[in-house]
Amino acid sequence: MSQRLLETEPGLAPLSRTERYVAPSAGDNPEHRDAPDGREQIIAERTPQPVPEAVKPSSFARFSGLLRLPSLILALAVLATVIAWAIIPSVFTPYDAINGTLLDRLQPPSAAHPFGTDNLGRDTLARFIFGSQTTLLASGLAVVIALGTGALLGLLAGYLRGFVDEAIMRFMDVILAIPALLLSLTIITGLGFGTLNIAIAVGLASTAAFARIMRSQVLSVATAGYIEAAKLSGARWPSIIFRQVLPAAITPVLALAAIEFGAAVLAISALSFLGFGAPPPQPEWGALISEGRDYLQAAWWLTTLPGLVIVAVVLSTARLSRWLQDRGDRS
Repeated sequence: MSQRLLETEPGLAPLSRTERYVAPSAGDNPEHRDAPDGREQIIAERTPQPVPEAVKPSSFARFSGLLRLPSLILALAVLATVIAWAIIPSVFTPYDAINGTLLDRLQPPSAAHPFGTDNLGRDTLARFIFGSQTTLLASGLAVVIALGTGALLGLLAGYLRGFVDEAIMRFMDVILAIPALLLSLTIITGLGFGTLNIAIAVGLASTAAFARIMRSQVLSVATAGYIEAAKLSGARWPSIIFRQVLPAAITPVLALAAIEFGAAVLAISALSFLGFGAPPPQPEWGALISEGRDYLQAAWWLTTLPGLVIVAVVLSTARLSRWLQDRGDRS
């Protein structure tokens, strides 16, 4: 009896071990023919199986993925807490932020006063919670100013190129050459004291970072096929910039905005510590630390506990920024 081979057509999946093929005789099937070496060859026909489509992860699966990142969950919890303090401060404390009781002055942390009391008997946690409204609003305004101004300049520099690019980026280099805090102090000197002026100064001092990131992203997408197609279709350059280029380049800029928010919190707290912020007795994070430095040995909680919360907020924004950047890289 001659030896038989069972061959499959190229490109098809291997035959299953459970499938059985019966070889017909040479006279019954035209596809049953002799191979050049004298062996009988059978060409088995099979129907290709459809390839299953990729299943898009559900919202629950994405939420479960977040739960596997405890550091991110902790960062989001910290940020959600301080944002809630800024929105509805009176819900989180029964004490007044301005008036206190002298009999309760310089009390250490306790169940009644978790952050202790200051030299005028005011609850330190209450002042910190009410100060969140001022500090976070100023920090958010600073980021909006920096993001809006820097992103617009970066878009124009990256898309128009030439003289516009050179002029904008050389000006950004000058801004980057000056320390941000020193530049903010210079701007405040011209604008005057106050929380609003601090926010404007910090925002303008942070513009260069957004402009550089946006310009680099615009340069990477400006030569894409859909951008060239939009040009050939007769679309004007403002329409191309804001409808085509901006959506493709915005993700890294948003990641930078998250970390710049933490930097703005630090800068505004530092300027408030130096006395450039809101006048007393209005609470601000930096002003609270400044008030407690005279009692550092007798009442350590006046500076230590607010300082730890500020550090936690800054680290949380850095963790959120890294997560946003990782998502942008994967997409």
